[in-house]
Amino acid sequence: MADRLSPRAREIAATARALLEESGPAALTLRALADRLGIKAPSLYKHFPDKNAVEAELVAQFLTETAEALEAAEADEPASPAALARAYRTYALAHPHLYCLANERPLPRALLPAGLEDRAAAPLLRACGGDGDLARSVWAFAHGMVVLEIHGRFPEGADLAQAWRKGVEALARPRASNG
Repeated sequence: MADRLSPRAREIAATARALLEESGPAALTLRALADRLGIKAPSLYKHFPDKNAVEAELVAQFLTETAEALEAAEADEPASPAALARAYRTYALAHPHLYCLANERPLPRALLPAGLEDRAAAPLLRACGGDGDLARSVWAFAHGMVVLEIHGRFPEGADLAQAWRKGVEALARPRASNG
C-alpha cells in the first residue's frame, strides 16, 4: 500500500493518521495537517490533490489493516465468524477515529487500490461459506455493534461480550432450506 506513495506522501499520510487518531475526523483539516508538518497548506497539494485524497489514503490503511486482522483470525480459527467478529471489534475499538472516518460516510471506492475492498471482505465471505448475503448480515451486525460501542450508546453494565456472542451465533446458525 505505502509503496504507491512517495516518501513525502507517506509522511503526510502518517501525520494525518496521527492527527486523526489523537483528535478525531473533525480535527483532520488540511490546515491542521500542514501546521503539524510545519509547512503551508498549499504544499500538501503537491502530494495529494485534496482532503478527500488524504482521507481515502486513511481509508485504504483501515481496509488493509482490517484485512490483516481478519486474515490472522482466520488463520487461527478457520471458518469462524465469531473469531472474525472478535478481531473486527478489537481492531475497531483500538482505532475508533479511523473506524469512524472509514465507515460513517460513503466509501471512496474510486480512490482505493484495486481489490482492497474485496480483500477485506474475503475472510468473512469464506467463513460464511461464500454466502454474500450472510456475510453482509454478519458485517452489518458487527458494524452496528462497534458504532454503538464507540459512541457509548449501550447502557452502563451491558454485557457486550455476551451480546456479541449471541448475535454472531444467531447469524451463523445453519438455516433450514425453504426449497
